[in-house]
Amino acid sequence: MRSEDAAAGLNASQRLHLFSSAKHADKMLAEVEAVLFAAKSKSPFRKYKGSLSPAQIRVVEDYIARIRTQMVRVLESQGIPLPEPEFESVHSIRVTLSFIRIAFQECTPERMRGYGEVPAGKVRELNGLVDEMVGAVEKLDSYLAQGLGQGLEARLDRLAQAGADVGLVKTLEGIVGDRSFVEFRPTLSMIVDRLESGSFEIALFGRVSSGKSSLLNHIVEIEVLPVGVNPITAVPTRLVYGAAPRLTVWYADRNTERTDLPELPQFVSERHNPGNYKRVTRIVVELPSARLRDGVVLVDTPGLGSLATAGAAETLAYLPRCDLGVVLIDAGSTLTEDDLGTIRTLYEAGIPASILLSKSDLLAPDDRLRSLTYISEQIRTQLGLAISIHPVSIQAAHAYLLEAWLGETILPMYDRHQQLARESLSRKIGALRESVITALRLRLDRAPAAQPVAGQSAIGLNEVDAGLRKAVGRIAETRELCFQATHAIREQGDGALAEAAASLTDAWLRGSTVPAATLVQNELVRLAAGEASAVSGALRDLARELARALQTAAQSLGFPDAHGDAELDSAIQEMPRLDLGELPIDLQPVFLLKFAKGLSVRHTRNVLRNQIGPRVEEAFSSLGSMLDAWARRTLSELQLRFENQADAYRAHLNRLSASGGASSAEQAAILHDLAALAEAPTGERVEAAPVL
Repeated sequence: MRSEDAAAGLNASQRLHLFSSAKHADKMLAEVEAVLFAAKSKSPFRKYKGSLSPAQIRVVEDYIARIRTQMVRVLESQGIPLPEPEFESVHSIRVTLSFIRIAFQECTPERMRGYGEVPAGKVRELNGLVDEMVGAVEKLDSYLAQGLGQGLEARLDRLAQAGADVGLVKTLEGIVGDRSFVEFRPTLSMIVDRLESGSFEIALFGRVSSGKSSLLNHIVEIEVLPVGVNPITAVPTRLVYGAAPRLTVWYADRNTERTDLPELPQFVSERHNPGNYKRVTRIVVELPSARLRDGVVLVDTPGLGSLATAGAAETLAYLPRCDLGVVLIDAGSTLTEDDLGTIRTLYEAGIPASILLSKSDLLAPDDRLRSLTYISEQIRTQLGLAISIHPVSIQAAHAYLLEAWLGETILPMYDRHQQLARESLSRKIGALRESVITALRLRLDRAPAAQPVAGQSAIGLNEVDAGLRKAVGRIAETRELCFQATHAIREQGDGALAEAAASLTDAWLRGSTVPAATLVQNELVRLAAGEASAVSGALRDLARELARALQTAAQSLGFPDAHGDAELDSAIQEMPRLDLGELPIDLQPVFLLKFAKGLSVRHTRNVLRNQIGPRVEEAFSSLGSMLDAWARRTLSELQLRFENQADAYRAHLNRLSASGGASSAEQAAILHDLAALAEAPTGERVEAAPVL
């Protein structure tokens, strides 16, 4: 060989061939790794048997690593650079999850008709199966989108090195990981977030237009949050201290964005971000406000009871995270089930509550006192809580009311907010510890069926699983029923006029002297209410069935009592009503009345069509649209409340069905975990939440 040939390198084609061969070889090695993984995976559709021992698997993995190391050296020796990774792993996983979601969505009864008619008795269960699996996939997708729990162990180690007392949290993190208690991951991640931030979060809750945003603007002394009668705040908005005003927005599917404060309505209002279609996951507003100092955070939450479906769900999901819940009750509409439900949830989560009667300037002093007394009595009667209600207003003439509440209740907390934050965090950690202990004990005391529900025989694991699935299927059925009903209401205007004309004619024949406008309006309202009641009735039936499914599962699996009918039923509130305004009707009994009732009805109907037809059709169309949005929001809240508990039952069912019971080694490990949780110090003593 000539010396110049030996010194020359490979040409471009040769280098490309060597690179392609190495890349192909690496792909084959990845397939070998996939075989190793598949052989020991928990997939129900395993292709390969586990014929290699753990020691042999480690040897194969070591050889694969050695081959790859040598391959890299070979490529480097020929001056062939290695490429950078092409795709983000999280993005690729989420794309794959989208295809998994589509695969299950293709299994609905409607889409399976091409394979034969689905038996009627299986329709609900099949709908439930699809919703259950899609929901599970979406939870993983949400986890990946928001980065929940990433690096919890490392984060806890950093906190420990910084001097934080995280012993119990580390114990819980280890148990949750070792026992695959994935249902506790979001709560655990939230606790670590709070440990890292050290902030004290004061969140405002209330119905749409209860005055939350206006009140917060007044507290921080800056007009920063948008105010209006339409649903505001698609996601919770945090107000924190910053040297200069700044807005930071986090998204589920793109990079974090920093922008100017005037852009805030583009992200938090239903008008500009309906249903949170922009997929905003977090909003932080930095302000140089003296009342946002030393780690105190104020949070504006989406209005409960609004037609903003995503907003209400966001609030329910956020609620357990705060350290103090401030519940606003609108003086113009007094106490509702939504308000009571919020107070109940705060108390059950161990979170102190402060109750405000907002817009108190609308009431005279005597009326204000009666309203405060009534609200206090209702809370004591229905929740068993003795709570002082504070009247507040942002109007200049009544601002002293707000200042009095701030001075007596909120500002004193600033001086001890760090202690309050520790106490709040301790309650959250204590609640998680109790939940994990319950899950461990249930695993230890596993039985195919626990004590039967009163009046029923014992229920097996498969029946519990099927019951939860059918309940989810009922949600899908109710969603379709509500859609059809609200669509029919949109088209009901002209038919309602015809019925109103017949009713008016009958009233004239009876000699009624009530004005025609009153008779027609009452009949139209009655007809609309009858149609709307079918929607609310379906939702109430659904709430009762969901409650029964949860109670059956809870008792069969040995869990504490689940939500009762009243707790789920409380999600069904504030149904929209037909708004006709004042109808301009000029109509007298017609001369045909005594001779031909049919002709009289047709004549009356034609006159009504001419005088009020367009307005009535628009009113019914608007009612149908509002009812559709209301039903969707209510279904969303019902499903959220149901899934919050059903997920824990499904996770336990999965663990129980994975084997015939805990092995002796697992029983010993569980007993060790229980002992560790019993011995771990809690820091602050966990107590029931005080009310302010």
